[in-house]
Amino acid sequence: MIKAFARGLPFYYGWIVISVAFVTMAMGVNARTAFSLLLPPIIAEYGWDRSVTAGAFSFGFLVSAFGSPLLGRLMDLKGPQWVSLLGVFAVVAGLGLATLASQPWHLYLTLGVLIGLGSVCLGYSGQSLYLPNWFVRRRGLAMGLAFSGVGIGSIVLLPWMQQLISAQGWRHACLMLAIVVLCLGLPLTFLLRRTPSDLGLQPDGDAAPSTAPGASRPRSNIVDAQWAATDWTLARALRTRRFWWLALGYFATMYAWYAVQVHQTKYLVEVGFSAAGAAWALGAVSLAGIPGQIALGALSDRIGREHVWALSNLGFVATYAALLALGAGPLAQPSTVMLWLMILTQGLLGYGVTSVYGAIPSEIFEGKHFGSIFGTLMLIAISGGACGPWLTGVLYDWLGSYAPGWWLAAAFSVLAVVMIYLAAPGKVRAVAGRIREPD
Repeated sequence: MIKAFARGLPFYYGWIVISVAFVTMAMGVNARTAFSLLLPPIIAEYGWDRSVTAGAFSFGFLVSAFGSPLLGRLMDLKGPQWVSLLGVFAVVAGLGLATLASQPWHLYLTLGVLIGLGSVCLGYSGQSLYLPNWFVRRRGLAMGLAFSGVGIGSIVLLPWMQQLISAQGWRHACLMLAIVVLCLGLPLTFLLRRTPSDLGLQPDGDAAPSTAPGASRPRSNIVDAQWAATDWTLARALRTRRFWWLALGYFATMYAWYAVQVHQTKYLVEVGFSAAGAAWALGAVSLAGIPGQIALGALSDRIGREHVWALSNLGFVATYAALLALGAGPLAQPSTVMLWLMILTQGLLGYGVTSVYGAIPSEIFEGKHFGSIFGTLMLIAISGGACGPWLTGVLYDWLGSYAPGWWLAAAFSVLAVVMIYLAAPGKVRAVAGRIREPD
């Protein structure tokens, strides 16, 4: 039935897939983000130490990192339906069982491990495993549109969750979000397929190439035919310098991303902004990320993935420069101009890196084993995301200032730019704006 429906809508079905990814990401990623809303009432109810309670989030984050290779393997074997189903049931179980928690380890298992696993399946990693297959010319735009669901979800779901928590308690809020995820996520899952060919379709909604004599040859985006023809397994990929350049680049970017995301609110309060203003700034960054992801995704289809990756990471450099300027000197005062510079460079540019997050490794290691390769890459990348906040905090405790941590994170952003230029996805497959005409 789905195959017949898809063949009747060859162009539009790819955008149906994008819409499904948009909704599942809005729910899955923000189910993890909602932990920050649940933390205060849980601490108030049980009186557990803040570090112990908050540790559930970090523990789930690390467990999800080590589960990424298995997630990729599941995608290779079963496809996106199974990965999405696993994500939906993990999130629903985590939210539902959390309402029965009476010990800290219960939170580590539910809001930590189950939500962490579910958000990886439904979030950036899970969607990046199959979405690139559906688009070639519009790959960057498609990924940007899908990933912008996270920002829309944060605007819609998180305020709603806070209202439920204030009115009826955190347990009721968990149950309501679980119902939303189940009712929306479960039916949408059955619309997913790994590749357009599973439904007799072509990427970008194109018609099947004609085999008639004299028919024009379709333009190919392959630049390095020998590399593209290789059957890339995880073992083969691990023996290439390109994989390790990718790994270091992704580790560095995730380090820079999460270092500022976790610590910026506290830092802004310390340099003189109100707590409400600092919280507003965090939300404004996510809001700015929506047009940034879409615009930079479309731009990457024209100029190349590595150039947009560089632009996004230089946005993080500008973010850290603005943070340093806010706290520079003994007479530093809160500067609205610097605050807006930090918000816009982080949101419009920095968050735009997600639009090429799945496209870059896909264009280098595209093939039937891509899930295993990407899952292993995500293990390294998420480790960077875990190290960023931790090491920034360690440097603050040791030196009494956030400045060394900001400088280090900015250096990681520059390193990420260099690594992806070395990996050079554009030298394997060209984007639409740089495809050469056939001879």
